[in-house]
Amino acid sequence: MESRSSRSSYPTSSRTRRQFLSSMTMAAGAAMMAGTPAAWARGAWVADVSESRVAKIVKKSIGIDTHNHIDVPMTEAELPGADIDLSGELKKSGLSAICMTFATDYQKGDAYERFKVAMGCMDRQLARNGMKRALTPEDVQAAHKKGQPTVIQSIEGAHFLEGKLERVEEAYHRGLRHFGLLHDSDATTPLGDVYTNPPRYGGMTPFGIDVIRECNRLGMLIDLAHCDMKTTQDAVKISTRPLVISHTGPDWRLGSDPRMAQMMKPRLISKEQAKVVATAGGAVGIWLHLTSTPLEYAQNLRAMADVIGIDHVIIGTDTKLTQPMQHPWGPPPGGPPPGGAPGGDHPGGPQGGSPQGPPPGPQPGPQPGPHYGERTNLAWEGETTGFFYTVVEAMLKTGFTPDEIEKIGGGNYLRIFGAAIGE
Repeated sequence: MESRSSRSSYPTSSRTRRQFLSSMTMAAGAAMMAGTPAAWARGAWVADVSESRVAKIVKKSIGIDTHNHIDVPMTEAELPGADIDLSGELKKSGLSAICMTFATDYQKGDAYERFKVAMGCMDRQLARNGMKRALTPEDVQAAHKKGQPTVIQSIEGAHFLEGKLERVEEAYHRGLRHFGLLHDSDATTPLGDVYTNPPRYGGMTPFGIDVIRECNRLGMLIDLAHCDMKTTQDAVKISTRPLVISHTGPDWRLGSDPRMAQMMKPRLISKEQAKVVATAGGAVGIWLHLTSTPLEYAQNLRAMADVIGIDHVIIGTDTKLTQPMQHPWGPPPGGPPPGGAPGGDHPGGPQGGSPQGPPPGPQPGPQPGPHYGERTNLAWEGETTGFFYTVVEAMLKTGFTPDEIEKIGGGNYLRIFGAAIGE
């Protein structure tokens, strides 16, 4: 764990540097009041950060979104599904890779079949986009060096296991390397307590313990998103490899919308829970929710880094890089989950399932405008550049150094990914 001095809110330098940034902020802020709403939404209030500097950092960094949902068909009735521009959207974003995520728990039963259909559809989309899954950090680094986007296959929730431990190895051989153990609902054979549900199991279940050990044996990164505190503590004690919480937010930064803050509070993480993961060598991913500007997002990254250290913070947007998909079954049974939107972790749109916005293809009548917060490259109103370019600019304005941006942007994740798979 880093010392407090190594994770100060500004780059290692003199007090003069802090005073300079403060004075620049006030001066540019005054100028900003005369600017456009779009510019304000992007937090464009520091004038000494050039676009060329941002582009240089993006080019050098291996940017990774550790939790990004890609909608594909999950049932035979939905096949073949629309083609998606995965490569194009990734290149536009400035990211080198995403953890390509899907969830199978928005229908009752047949989660294993949905898993197989979804993986087959992702195989097809990757082939169509001329892409391959990265199975190791070296794969990600090689793709970055060639300027080729790539993905790390991820799943949110172990529902497809249905109590069968041997399916962990089957998923591994299909290319799964990032395993989110829990999601909104319990699996048919539960693994542990979900943080938005009443505690039932007192932490990890015996089956959950077996799954963690199997992931360690195979070399698969374990993701503790959606785990409550006790489940997190149990998992850290059991695992012999570092783990991550791919997507959440600091529960001491609730944004400017009290209604949204109330809905999202159960899905945020405390300082104590973040420290449990970081102390074991892992990292916590910060999502976009409850941030109305890129600057607020960068400030949330800073807030978490001040608690657990620069080396233990990652980016996990919980957005969709490509077009959301209309599923025939509609919203999940029982109405929307605690996040607010049908089928999603957040009010910005669905994750892994239910409809939000139009289905692929032309639609009759007037169409809605951009739904900010759902799509990765439309994360904030007024965003005019790709996601990672926007975030790098905001992080510079918040006082992060280029080296710190490279770590949080993807370097920390690659280090932990390598440790998890046994490198």
